[in-house]
Amino acid sequence: MTRYADIPRPIRSGIVVLDPGTGAPQRVVVLQFNPDTLERSVSPQSAGDGGDAGGGGTGSGDRNEALRLKGPAQETWKFTAEIDATDQLEVAAPDGIHPQLAALEMLVQPTTAQLRAASELSKQGAIEISPIEMPLTLFTWGSKRVMPVRLTELSVNESAFDVNLNPIRASLSIGMKILTISDLPAGHKGADLYMAHLAQKERLAASARGGGLGRLGFGPAGIDAVTGRG
Repeated sequence: MTRYADIPRPIRSGIVVLDPGTGAPQRVVVLQFNPDTLERSVSPQSAGDGGDAGGGGTGSGDRNEALRLKGPAQETWKFTAEIDATDQLEVAAPDGIHPQLAALEMLVQPTTAQLRAASELSKQGAIEISPIEMPLTLFTWGSKRVMPVRLTELSVNESAFDVNLNPIRASLSIGMKILTISDLPAGHKGADLYMAHLAQKERLAASARGGGLGRLGFGPAGIDAVTGRG
């Protein structure tokens, strides 16, 4: 007889915030429920892109670049996350789910200390103030998908409140862009993490079962029979 204790606990997806210099974890945001669906878009960075504008064909230079890549593909993710205070005992009743929402919103906000420091430099007459660097953000979807990301969308739909108007249930639409070595400076911790993510894809691709040309309707002569080379 199977006991409930024997059932493995599901792995949760989440976001890990790292110090961009040291790589030390600063905060871990665990999604209360794993999203039911993930929308992923992968756009190759082809060297020959832009040659088909107007549908009039491509020049010789573009034809020479048709099979070349300028860099890693640009990948975006979108999903919906749910937060419900009634289903998690660790949520402090006086605040509802304010802390969880704030932790996510701070992923796209500078801190008050950073804003004050920038303001002080401006008062001192600094000619140029560098944009504020945010912590390095990782999105994790199990051990095989750990990648550096930048949040591009965070839309919150609060749907229930307690007597003090604290939100106790919300649906969040989250969009993110995978950061590649094309987006990060050389030597950045995020660039190393992206390379590890890409290496994981290579290992998974190598483990995929291949098929034979016969499954595609080709005879013993294979592709050569179609091209006239057989």
